[in-house]
Amino acid sequence: MYGKMKNHLAEELQNIEAAGLYKRERIITSPQKANITVEGREGKVLNFCANNYLGLSDHPRLIEAAKKAMDERGYGMSSVRFICGTQDIHKELEKAISNYFHTEDTILYAACFDANGGVFEPMFTEEDAIISDSLNHASIIDGVRLCKAKRYRYANADMADLERCLQEAQAQRFRIVVTDGVFSMDGNVAPMDQICALAEKYDALVMVDECHSAGVVGQTGRGVSEQFDCYGKIDIYTGTLGKAFGGAIGGFTTGRKEIIELLRQRSRPYLFSNSIPPAVVGASLEVFEMLAESNELHDQLVENVQYFRTKMIEAGFDIKPTQSAICAVMLYDAKLSQDFAAKMIEEGIYVTGFYYPVVPKDQARIRVQLSAGHNREDLDQAIAAFIKVGKELKVIK
Repeated sequence: MYGKMKNHLAEELQNIEAAGLYKRERIITSPQKANITVEGREGKVLNFCANNYLGLSDHPRLIEAAKKAMDERGYGMSSVRFICGTQDIHKELEKAISNYFHTEDTILYAACFDANGGVFEPMFTEEDAIISDSLNHASIIDGVRLCKAKRYRYANADMADLERCLQEAQAQRFRIVVTDGVFSMDGNVAPMDQICALAEKYDALVMVDECHSAGVVGQTGRGVSEQFDCYGKIDIYTGTLGKAFGGAIGGFTTGRKEIIELLRQRSRPYLFSNSIPPAVVGASLEVFEMLAESNELHDQLVENVQYFRTKMIEAGFDIKPTQSAICAVMLYDAKLSQDFAAKMIEEGIYVTGFYYPVVPKDQARIRVQLSAGHNREDLDQAIAAFIKVGKELKVIK
């Protein structure tokens, strides 16, 4: 049987490559940080495509905390939470996350993909409505698909279109508006103050995915509620420990206590997946200790973003508007984005071209992600490489 399937898959893979859409993985041979070593290349390259927003992925305090947690609590849990997979440190981390987001309770998942996949089905039925931003992350889309609620979709951050959906959804019992806090490909921030106002007007719940916004936006980096003064107005937050908060793995849902309690009873990714390992929990607890002590890392990140974006616009690049650490350098053509990224690695700058189906067709780009781990010399080196390659490929004059 597989002979026919094998031929079909081989043809599909050939078509992907012919279209310039084939994704190849580079092999890193060092810790994840601002400067890394890559297999097949001598010397270090500067990494500008990691979600390592606060530069914590190789921080010695986190490494030490992870080692300490393994010494005291072991390597793995070998169980789900409700059987024998809950340690005291899991509860401590849930409390730390709740404190950080000013929420009532938190539930941990293996990843935010699981958090988003496990939040809708336990709460909503065919009597209800889910109203989702058109650029929401794939994990939200997949989570919505698992639920029988009626689906509405509004244009990205378009409040008039959201209001239209809310008006139509008055026919349903319960309504929830779901959005990314920062949209991962464009870097724009959802207008949470306006979303909350419309939700209040039309009697809807609000959920936000903070994966690319927590640790990044807001005066001290505490996400969209801090940025837009929406504390108490957002019912559900989902997020990850795999980006700004150390870059390992693990996700969470935090919010109203009754919602979190229901998820503990019925959320399938929580009920049927192993607990986060002690090392990740211990390091994550250290992250929140560090963020409570100082805002230095967030301040450095903001400074780096402002500097890089200003210099790139001055050089003539087409940059998407951003309030986050994501800077989308628009190239539009898929093959051009790959050629551009390949030349950048030759210049010692590790970036990746993004193209369909990760972004819409004819919207290919280099997504630059700034980190508090980058210094001014790193930024200048990256900007100089962008200008050199941009002129070679006739992207800028």
